[in-house]
Amino acid sequence: MSLLDTASPYFPFQRLGLRPGASDISAEEIETPAWTRRQTLLAIVSLLIFSGLALACWSWSGTVVPWDSKNHFYPMFRFLADTLREGRIPLWNPYHFAGHPSVADPQSLLFTPTMVLFALIAPDASMQLFDTIIFAHLCFGGLAVVGLCRRYRWHPAAAVLAAMIFMLGGAASSRLQHTGMILSYSFFPAALWALEATLAQRSYRAALLLGVMAALMSVGRDQVAFLFDLVLAFRLVFVAIESGNPFGLLRSRLGVLFVAGFVLLSLLIVPILLTLQFLGTSNRPGIPFGIAAAGSLDPANFVTMFVPNFFGSLDVGYDYWGPNYATASVADWTDRSVDYLFIGTLPCLLLIWHGLGAGRLFERRVAFYTLALVLALAYALGRYTPFFSFVFDWWPGVSLYRRPADATFIVNVALAFCSGYLLHHFIMRGLPRSLFAEHKILVLLLIGVSLCGLGVVLYQGLLFSAKEGHLASSLGQLGLAAAFALSGILLLTVFRSPHQRAMAACVLVALTGAEILWRNAASALNAEPIDRYAVYATMPSSNAAGISSLRHELSTKRAQGEQPRVEILGLSGPWQNASMMLKLEDTLGYNPLRINEYERAVGPGENASDINLRHYPGTFRGYTCRLASLLGLEYLVLDRPLEKLPRHVPRPRDATLIHGGDNMYIYKLGSAAPRAYFATRVKPVDGNDAIDDAVWPGFDRANEVLIDKNSMDDLDGEVLNRDAASLPAQAHVAITNYEENRVTLSVDTDKAGVLVLHDLFYAGWEVRVDGERQPLLHANILFRGVEVPEGHHEVEFVFRPFSFANLTAAATGILHRHAEN
Repeated sequence: MSLLDTASPYFPFQRLGLRPGASDISAEEIETPAWTRRQTLLAIVSLLIFSGLALACWSWSGTVVPWDSKNHFYPMFRFLADTLREGRIPLWNPYHFAGHPSVADPQSLLFTPTMVLFALIAPDASMQLFDTIIFAHLCFGGLAVVGLCRRYRWHPAAAVLAAMIFMLGGAASSRLQHTGMILSYSFFPAALWALEATLAQRSYRAALLLGVMAALMSVGRDQVAFLFDLVLAFRLVFVAIESGNPFGLLRSRLGVLFVAGFVLLSLLIVPILLTLQFLGTSNRPGIPFGIAAAGSLDPANFVTMFVPNFFGSLDVGYDYWGPNYATASVADWTDRSVDYLFIGTLPCLLLIWHGLGAGRLFERRVAFYTLALVLALAYALGRYTPFFSFVFDWWPGVSLYRRPADATFIVNVALAFCSGYLLHHFIMRGLPRSLFAEHKILVLLLIGVSLCGLGVVLYQGLLFSAKEGHLASSLGQLGLAAAFALSGILLLTVFRSPHQRAMAACVLVALTGAEILWRNAASALNAEPIDRYAVYATMPSSNAAGISSLRHELSTKRAQGEQPRVEILGLSGPWQNASMMLKLEDTLGYNPLRINEYERAVGPGENASDINLRHYPGTFRGYTCRLASLLGLEYLVLDRPLEKLPRHVPRPRDATLIHGGDNMYIYKLGSAAPRAYFATRVKPVDGNDAIDDAVWPGFDRANEVLIDKNSMDDLDGEVLNRDAASLPAQAHVAITNYEENRVTLSVDTDKAGVLVLHDLFYAGWEVRVDGERQPLLHANILFRGVEVPEGHHEVEFVFRPFSFANLTAAATGILHRHAEN
C-alpha cells in the first residue's frame, strides 16, 4: 500500500479488530468515494496554479521577501554556497562577530539537505531565486496537505482550500521572512502524512520516511520545529486513545515506531548536541519567563483572522497601530507580522457558522485538529492564559524559546484542516444541522457561544482601535469583510443539490484563493523593493567604490601576512551580514545567538544597523583600546562621519578617512596587534572575573600572554616557572594558510613559549604541533593558544566539531548543566 492509501481515517480500529459500532461511523465516512486520478490531478494542478500566481505577485511588483530573509538567511546561504564551491564545509564563519560556530547555529542552513543541494546547484543564486526555493518548500507542504486530505477522503475542493491556507494563510504569510521557521513548517504535513501511513499500515518503509521527514522538519532547531514535534507526539497519543485500546495499538506498532525514532535520532543527535553546546556558552542559554511572555499573542489580534487590515497591518506606509511594544499596556515586543492571523473571510465564515455554531468542529473526524487548535491558541496567548506559564515551568525545552506567539504556525495548520473539513462536510451534507440537534439546549448554547465569541473578538478589536484613534478605519475594514462574508452566505445557501454544492465549493475556493493572494502575497508584511538590498546585487556606485578601496587595502595587508578585521556599524539592515559575501572579517553582525564571552567583552549587540544599540563595555572602551587591537580591528565602516556619531560612541583618534559619501564612511584606524605572536611569559587570569569587572588586564603584548586559570594545568613547568626578567625569545611567526576551518602557522623560536592566535576560543577547535595534538589554551581571555617548544615547528588549528572528543564533551556539559539546574 502506498502513502496515498485511501483507507478510512479510523484505521486503528480496523487494524486491531476494534471496529466501532455502526452508530459510531457516520454515513459520510461510508459513502465518501476515493479520489479518481482525474480529481487528484486537478487538485495538484489547482494548487500549482495558486503557487505560480503567488510567486508572480513578488515578481510583478519587483519585490523580494524582506528583513531576516535578506538581512540574515540569504547571506548565510551565500556563505554556505561559496564555501561548498571551494570544496570546504562551512563549519566556522570568520566573517561574523569575529568568528562564529555556524555548524552549531540553527539558522546557518548547513544541516538542511534541500538548501545544501540548492547551494551546490546554484551558488550564485539571486535573491528572487532564493525566494522561489523557499516558496517551493511551502508548495511541497501544500501538496502534502492535499495528500493527507485525499487519504481522509475529503473532497478535492476542500483539499485545495486547506492547502492554500497552509501555504499563505496567517503566520505562513506574515512570517515568511523567518526562513528557518518556514522550512520547519513546510515539512510538517509530510511528516504527519508519514505518521498516518506508519500507524495505518505498520510499514517500515513508511516509518523510515517518517523519521526522515520529522528530521527535516526538526533540523532547524527552532521553536516551530519543537512545537510541531509535540504535535506529532500528540497525534500518536490521540490515535492510540481513540482506538479504544491504546496499549494494544502502541504494542502492535512498536517496531515501526522504533525504526522512525531511531532514524530521527540518528539524523538529529549531532546537530542538537552542537546547538545545545553552543547555547550553554552563548548570550542566551535560556529565556526568562518575563522575556518569553513579552512575545505573547494579544487576544485583540483574533480579529485579524477575518479582517486582515483591521489594525493597518497591510498599510504600505507601515502605519500599524495594533498591539505591539508601543501600544500595549504591558511589555510586548511582538509586531504586526507576529500578530497577523488572516486565513480568508469565507473560511472564517465556515468556522463560525458550520464549525462552532453547528458543532461540526466537534465531530470525530476533525476532533484532532480542533484540539490542536485550542492547545496552540492557549500556548500562543502566553501570559494571557495559565497554560503557557505551566508548560514553561514544567515542559522540557519550552524555556529555550522566547516567543509563545510562534505557535500561530500550528494555529494556521489547524485552521487549514478545519476549514477543509467543513467545506467537505458542506459538499457532502449541505447546510449544517447541528450535531446535537436532539439536545435543543446544547444547540442554543453552541449558537450563543459562537455569537458571543465573535462579539468579544470584535469588541476587543474595536476597543483597541478606538483607544488608538483609528476606529473609523477599522470599521471600514470590518464592513469590507462583512460584505465578503455576506456573499459567502448567499453562495452557500442558494445551491442545494450535491452537484450544485460542489460547484459552489469550487467558487468559494477560487474566491478564497483570490482573497489570500490579494491580501497575503507580496503584501507590506512580506515584500519590499529589491533595490533596498542592492548590496547583494548592484550596489550604488559610491558604495561600490568604497568597498573596492577597502578590499584593496585588505588585500595589501594580507599579502604582507596580516589579517585585519573590520567593523561595519550603522549601515542599513542588509549590510549587517554582507561581510559574509564580501569576505570581510567583521567584528559585528546580525544574529540572535553570539558567543557569550565575546558579547560581554566586546558588546556587539544583536542589530548592527542601529548605532544606538552598540554597547561599549569597560573591556572595550573604544576603537583604540587594548581589546580592539588584539582583535586586529583596523577599519571602521560607518553610515556617517565620525563627528556626527552619537555621544555614547567613542570617536577614534587619528583615524584616516579612506572613503566618504552616499551614507558610507570608511576609516583606517591605527595599527593593531598581529593576528598571531609568540610569548615566553605567562600571566594567569580568570577571564570571567576580568569581563565581569569590565577591566582588561594589563600585560606586555610583545612577550606575555594571559592564560585562563582553566588552562593553566595544560602548561609545562618551563614556561610556568620562567623568570619575569628573562629575555624574550627570538621568534618568528607567520600565518602560512588561513581558511574558515583551518589555520596553519610556521614558528621559529629559540625558547619554548606560547603561540597565540587572536581568533576566538571555542569548543571543537583542536591544535597540532608538527602533527601531534596538543592542549588548546584559552589565551588572552577570548583567544586561542598552544605551547610550542624551541626550534622550527608547523602549527595547525583545526575546527573539528564532529570529533568524538567534542561530541562527548558536549553531551557531558549538557548533562552537567542539567544536573546543576
